[in-house]
Amino acid sequence: MMAMVQKILFYLQYPFVRYALIVGVLIALSSSLLGVTLVLKRYSYIGDGLSHVAFGAMSIATVLKLSNQMVLILPVTIVCAVLLLRTGQNSKIKGDAAIAMLSVGALAFGYLVMNVFSTSANLSGDVCSTLFGSTSILTLTSREVQLCAALSFLVVCLFIVYYQKIFAVTFDENFARASGTDAGRYNLLIAITVAVIIVLAMNLVGSLLISALVIFPALSAMRLFHNFKSVTVCSALLSVTCALLGILASILAGTPVGSTIVAADAIAFGLCSLIAAVQRRKTA
Repeated sequence: MMAMVQKILFYLQYPFVRYALIVGVLIALSSSLLGVTLVLKRYSYIGDGLSHVAFGAMSIATVLKLSNQMVLILPVTIVCAVLLLRTGQNSKIKGDAAIAMLSVGALAFGYLVMNVFSTSANLSGDVCSTLFGSTSILTLTSREVQLCAALSFLVVCLFIVYYQKIFAVTFDENFARASGTDAGRYNLLIAITVAVIIVLAMNLVGSLLISALVIFPALSAMRLFHNFKSVTVCSALLSVTCALLGILASILAGTPVGSTIVAADAIAFGLCSLIAAVQRRKTA
């Protein structure tokens, strides 16, 4: 045990490890806040759909050789997030169908673009690292960390400031509209915030694993608590803890960062489910 602690302290001397931990914690915190809302609104799969959109946008940005890919990826993902929420309210195309169409279409288009136009000598490696996460989280620059910190701070502030409105729209959108709340405006806010989180999380866990980062902590917290505020706080604590443990474990064991974090989230979900089952037996 002491040897493991000493090894962690040794790695913490390097700036890139500290950068990875800071970004991992910030992304985990941001994603967990809206995860509860997405689960309750039956939009759990929206993270997966938007992550595939971000992958398609990233493919185009790579082909265009943009020095700052965020300039293209972030606006495209935000526009698609808004379209998804609005299309999901259309009786002709239900929310799950719209997400499935956009998800599969963007993934296929992105891979096609990379195959046709890419000049990379290791195309399969580039695609795999983008979909499942890569070591890019360990090669972050101070500027990228500052950008992530600023966007994460913005997400947290928006959630805190509009907490009551988000709560109202999450539980009963029709009642919120009847009481004078502009539900469309706050749904738009949720869509934009989710898009920002998805783009931030791509370097951490990869396109295919982002949904787990958003949904697992919320589902775990719901096993233990039944109050919206308590679930949100518990979800944030679980997400940050799993991100920290996942990054440290991946550094020590040499495993992929994204997969290790998601594995930690899955283990936490199993433990929370077990605790909930024991509590039900005691009260039965």
